[in-house]
Amino acid sequence: MSEKKSYRRVLRHLATGFAAVLVFLALIVPDQIFRLPPGNSVHTALLRVPVEAFVLGILLLLLPRRARRPFAAGLGVLLGALTVVKLVDIGFFAVLARRFDPVLDWGLFDDGFNFMVDSMGRAAAIGIATGAVLLAAALIAGMTWAVLRLSGVLTAHRAGAWRGLGAVGVAWAALFAMGTQLIGGIPVASHTAADLAAHTALALPNDLRDRKRFAEEVTVDAYRDRPGDQTLTALKNHDVIISFVESYGRDALENPRFNGEVLRVLANSGDRLTKAGFGSRSGWLTSSTAGGGSWLAHATFLSGLWIDNEQRYRSLVSTDRLTLTKAFKNAGHRTVGVEPGITFAWPEGEFYGYDQIYDSHTLGYNGPAFSWSTMPDQYVMSAFQKLEYAKAKRGPLLAEITLTSSHTPWAPVPTMLDWDKIGDGSVYGPMVAAAEPTQSVWKDNARIKTEYARSVAYSIDSLLSYLEKYADDDTVLVFLGDHQPAPVVVGPNATRDVPITIVAKDPKVLDRIAPWGWTDGLKPDPAAPNWRMDTFRDRFLAAYGPEGDRH
Repeated sequence: MSEKKSYRRVLRHLATGFAAVLVFLALIVPDQIFRLPPGNSVHTALLRVPVEAFVLGILLLLLPRRARRPFAAGLGVLLGALTVVKLVDIGFFAVLARRFDPVLDWGLFDDGFNFMVDSMGRAAAIGIATGAVLLAAALIAGMTWAVLRLSGVLTAHRAGAWRGLGAVGVAWAALFAMGTQLIGGIPVASHTAADLAAHTALALPNDLRDRKRFAEEVTVDAYRDRPGDQTLTALKNHDVIISFVESYGRDALENPRFNGEVLRVLANSGDRLTKAGFGSRSGWLTSSTAGGGSWLAHATFLSGLWIDNEQRYRSLVSTDRLTLTKAFKNAGHRTVGVEPGITFAWPEGEFYGYDQIYDSHTLGYNGPAFSWSTMPDQYVMSAFQKLEYAKAKRGPLLAEITLTSSHTPWAPVPTMLDWDKIGDGSVYGPMVAAAEPTQSVWKDNARIKTEYARSVAYSIDSLLSYLEKYADDDTVLVFLGDHQPAPVVVGPNATRDVPITIVAKDPKVLDRIAPWGWTDGLKPDPAAPNWRMDTFRDRFLAAYGPEGDRH
């Protein structure tokens, strides 16, 4: 009988210990744990003293018996739900380098599921999604049990509990006063759970305030009422291509672990374009997003407003804000959008002011998809040539072209073909069939980085080779990255900087931006000017409008 009691006592102690560890981890593990240096993240993050344990322990001891259990149960549900949110935050920081917004970001889970399908296969994606839902339910249930368990232990051992809580309170106050931090800047005197609760609770009022701020920002526009004949006057006889290169970030040029392929393509393309009579200048922009959310960067660049969340984007496209594309349209250009990544109805296209939109269904592609990318970038440029640029007796053209071959998961990556052999895209069938599976590439972190760089190099090669082959003396190309790639490539502390380059044969076009101080060539100097992406629209309109005549 005594052995049975001893066995039960051990089980009770183990259960209490497990409950304590579960609650402790929920309170102290930071949502930016991957921002710690490698090798320190797990054990270092445990060296923390949570103030929430002190405060909530006292409340549980002071509450009357009748109220204690319901309070503990509610606290467990809350802590479990916050732990689920924290895990989602960790995922968002790993992919998008930011926190999850519990009001605005639900739609991104669908994108995340599609990414898993591309990189792991549908069966694995469904399994992971199902496991995530079950884990969330188990965490909430388990945390509720754990808090109830610890509440019972505290009240059963009041004297020891008060002494222990007192020690925790003194330790936290001392560490907080000294500002003691872990490697990576994480404070030892932890208030992680309280901060997360506050962030989650304040998400709705903060988003409502931001919505009001944005409504005021969108009304401020120095170019709103500018007559068309006084807009972009220096480009009235030029064809202009604005091209976004997916995930073309600063690290693609400056990170020595994988930048070699991109630098090689830029160097070779630069030499060929110089021989063909082109000049170029390059600088940096700071994107409104990172890791994903390309549409936010596109909207920021074209509208001249800072669009860093879905609420701002939806608000923007319901206005009549002057975009760069509308400015060209007002100035007399035919405006077209070439959007191979659009696979469904896209009513926002009307907001941007396109005369014609070519999406994945109207570009005439008859080949296989390359993972997320519906078609290779070189095919996109070839289709643009046939559908628009080669048309006889046309007026000046503004084309916004989104290149998608460098979109995650960066495998398989197409290879360049002879422009005359691209046809309807069926030539790409054998290329995809012979490619290494995406899932295989994503098993190797080093391969992920090199394949990312290869994909960016391919996109740039497609664009600049097109310019070399088809552009004339009046063609102007503006190409830029939309955002940095995911932290799996660049790490959690990368900048949000992206390169931007203007290429033209007409020297007067580049003379207009001489005051900008950009670097000659296709690669910006590390010290070249770096502007927020939302400032580009006004700078561009000023440089190529009547204001630029004086330079």
